[in-house]
Amino acid sequence: MSTTPEITSQKTTKFSIPHPHEKDGNIVGVLEQLAPEQPTKGKRIALVLHGALGHKDYLFQKRLALRLPLDSFRFDFRGNHESSGAWHLGKFYNDVVDLEVVVDYLTSQLGYVIDLLVGHSRGSVAGMLWLCKHRDGAAKSVRGYVNVAGRYRMEKIYEDMERNKELLDKQGYVLREAVVARKPFVGKMTRAHYEEFASTDTTVVLDQFPASIDVLTLHGFQDAVVPPYDAFIYAQIYGARNPGTHTLYYVEEADHNFTGIPEVVVNTVLEWLKQQDRQELKTGVWQTGVRGAENSNNSPGRKALL
Repeated sequence: MSTTPEITSQKTTKFSIPHPHEKDGNIVGVLEQLAPEQPTKGKRIALVLHGALGHKDYLFQKRLALRLPLDSFRFDFRGNHESSGAWHLGKFYNDVVDLEVVVDYLTSQLGYVIDLLVGHSRGSVAGMLWLCKHRDGAAKSVRGYVNVAGRYRMEKIYEDMERNKELLDKQGYVLREAVVARKPFVGKMTRAHYEEFASTDTTVVLDQFPASIDVLTLHGFQDAVVPPYDAFIYAQIYGARNPGTHTLYYVEEADHNFTGIPEVVVNTVLEWLKQQDRQELKTGVWQTGVRGAENSNNSPGRKALL
């Protein structure tokens, strides 16, 4: 029996946040509020972060934001969709700076307390880097982090560079074409961009990621962009912490973008948050020991496998 997904947001507001490191630049995002008549000071908020060649409303991001049990803010990183600036393949730390600008606005101007980060692919890596960098500051209030198809082995990008070696040798760059928010987009990638990407240090997660944060990792077995094994590496790292937990969920039929099955991500995150509130989370594989979990409403016909 199908049911209509519950929409929790009662007010949607678009914001344009001035970017101090981008002349005349802005970060454009959307605030979802559950109780807009109440003051925002002291309220907890979730940040929803998109991946490369994406935007704030694509894939599962908007669907999730509309159903979360807390206020949320999703935005376009610089050079993407409505936010100003140049697009780059590398420069992950630019994304971290964007996060800093957004967090500063939400906390200092609106009084919010950052509670949850949900990131897809590149957004997941940016979220992790921010959490590590600000573990003693703005990230101290964070209780949950969701890593959807996040990359750990950044050097794997060289495989893509090798596939494009002929073009790089001939013209010095490769064009990456995509449709972003129904508009054609073309990004230029050079060897320097590949080098920047590969040099991003994800090993900071080993000793700088906050020990108290509960983490949920979702990854598709059909992911041809980020190898599914990267989720296993993250599981080893996050699972060694205490008291924070780590839950690993491999989705058998999912590709990198969870194409056609965004509700798998949405429903899993919502259930995981409920388990967190009930203090039922334990480090391990999603729904371990739950009979019939392989045919649950969250993921029909898909199994959580390690």
